[in-house]
Amino acid sequence: MTSALFQLVTPAEALARLFERLPAPRAVERVGLTEAVGRWTAAPIAAPEPSPAFVRSAMDGYAVRAADTFGASEGLPAYLRVCGETPMGRAAELPVAPGEAQLIHTGGMLPPGADAVVMVEYTQPIDDDAIEVVRPAAPGANVVQAGEDLQPGDLVLPAGQRLRAQDAGVLAALGITEVEAAVRPRVGVLSSGDEIVPPQAAPGPGRVRDVNSTTLTALARAAGAEACAYGVAPDDRAELERRARAALAACDLLVISAGSSVSARDVTADVIAALGAPGVLAHGLAVKPGKPTIAALAGGTPVFGLPGNPVSAMVVFGLLVAPTIARLLGAPSVPEPRLTRARLTRNLSSQTGRLDFVPAALTRRGGEWWAEPVLGKSNLIATMVRASGMVRIPLDAGGAAEGAWVDVERF
Repeated sequence: MTSALFQLVTPAEALARLFERLPAPRAVERVGLTEAVGRWTAAPIAAPEPSPAFVRSAMDGYAVRAADTFGASEGLPAYLRVCGETPMGRAAELPVAPGEAQLIHTGGMLPPGADAVVMVEYTQPIDDDAIEVVRPAAPGANVVQAGEDLQPGDLVLPAGQRLRAQDAGVLAALGITEVEAAVRPRVGVLSSGDEIVPPQAAPGPGRVRDVNSTTLTALARAAGAEACAYGVAPDDRAELERRARAALAACDLLVISAGSSVSARDVTADVIAALGAPGVLAHGLAVKPGKPTIAALAGGTPVFGLPGNPVSAMVVFGLLVAPTIARLLGAPSVPEPRLTRARLTRNLSSQTGRLDFVPAALTRRGGEWWAEPVLGKSNLIATMVRASGMVRIPLDAGGAAEGAWVDVERF
């Protein structure tokens, strides 16, 4: 096993090796719109009815016959008799006859006979029964036609689209209150190391509290999965394998943090290799921080060995684990990160052939974003608290100079 370690690959290559062997998403379920936001549609959704269902006003004003306003101006207004008010939430039944106008509000049904709406600011009251119109309205002006947004049978959302708030809104407008989506995968997080104690414990000399169980389960939930922490396993191969197998049996994806580097005490790679075929697909990423990372597949279940340093673990989670969760949720491709273009406040060095991530705080100066690197070792989690995101230095950049434009992946 040792001879295969640290044959470095890019995150994209590691994902490609995993995804080409990863089974299709699991069974789908019907979920309500609120719960579905952030998940990927499992089937296309077509409009069952027109939207809007009736002709309605897009403005507050007066429903009119457009021909009655032709040529109207402030110097020569059109005079119309007000025949009433269009009711909200009910069918408009009172017709608009030639020479008449009817008060209407945004969203109100256009009454019979009317074919346009004059905005209220282009009218002046003469008395309680009449108005003058100072600007002409063309037929269809300030009117939303029935089916103008969607016609019955129109494709609203394709399969494989991540549902956003506006997507849920259009489905609600059509009376669609549930969608089909892949069942949320269950992610197990298992920490390892003799020096690790639970967060609630007081660490003795040479021991530290378990940070990764908390951060990684939170990241898994933010990525759309269900997540469960399986505690801390000691640096003992038999015990680590026993706990890993127990977690694997209950989960759709397993993350083991720490124990992935080359050391006599680091047994994670051997344990992961023993969990099931095809086993380890990549061990070692061309990334800093996060080089000692394992990506594997055990009998169809993705397994990741992440570095124990909290910053490294968070970086690799975003590169490998979050895209895999998205894949299990039905995403057709790796979701693009949220990037902000910013200028660096100082020089950053980087090794060619390695993708570097540096925590940075974003500030606005003169209408531009500036990224101030928050420097610190990868076992210092507070650097991530002070940062707005991670500066990405590409594989072949060889660093970035002060004032250079860089991509910052927002948290």
